[in-house]
Amino acid sequence: MDFVESIKRYGPYNEQEEKDKEVILNCLGVFEDVLTRNNKIAHFTSSAFAVNNSRDKVLVIHHNIYDSWSWTGGHADGEKDLLAVAIKELKEETGVNNIHLVTPGIFSLDILPVLGHMKRGEYVSPHLHLSVAFLMEADENDAVIVKEDENSGVRWIPLEKLIEYSNEPHMHKVYAKFISKIKEL
Repeated sequence: MDFVESIKRYGPYNEQEEKDKEVILNCLGVFEDVLTRNNKIAHFTSSAFAVNNSRDKVLVIHHNIYDSWSWTGGHADGEKDLLAVAIKELKEETGVNNIHLVTPGIFSLDILPVLGHMKRGEYVSPHLHLSVAFLMEADENDAVIVKEDENSGVRWIPLEKLIEYSNEPHMHKVYAKFISKIKEL
């Protein structure tokens, strides 16, 4: 199933996801380049929210640009297989290898605002990430590594403390939603 059909079939968890899904589908109808960063307004990212086997810890990175602990993920950069993007980013950013999908398909749809920032010496204007997230389980015993060009730390933290580690207030509601959804599994 292609990513557009996956998004169309995704059952929103709450009103926020319902409205974000509507905007994401609208962007797909308006823009031809939403899978690439060539679209300076909005483009797709894919993320892995990685929990341990008992689902009481989450694997996070300390993101260099945002100076905050956060989940793993990255830009689609033209790739239509958003699950493959999420898996690649999780492995690259943390070093874990023993992972599997917890829930079939998409776990969350979110539109995430990105503030203007410097990246590799160039200014990146504010834009939106059309975020597709997947819930993964990773082996807590796998060795973790820091991907120095993107993060300065990798660690498992208690799921209930995730919001305390985040310096990004706009992400607190997203993380609270993730935690609620995991508790309902």
